[in-house]
Amino acid sequence: MCLAIPGRVESISGDTSEVNFSGLKRTVSLKLLPGVKTGDYVLVHAGFAIQTVDKHAAKETLKLFKGL
Repeated sequence: MCLAIPGRVESISGDTSEVNFSGLKRTVSLKLLPGVKTGDYVLVHAGFAIQTVDKHAAKETLKLFKGL
């Protein structure tokens, strides 16, 4: 079972991006999601963005995690 935390795409360079996970920034491959734009929220597995997440849903999820 995996725990997926949404991250916000802050910058894109080629097929990689810098994704912010509540202050923790990681370089993530966009090879599986070529249409991602700066400001989008994504779920990441093994260094690859695997799914985009609706902005409202991502913010609600992050709010729930902060409350734990």
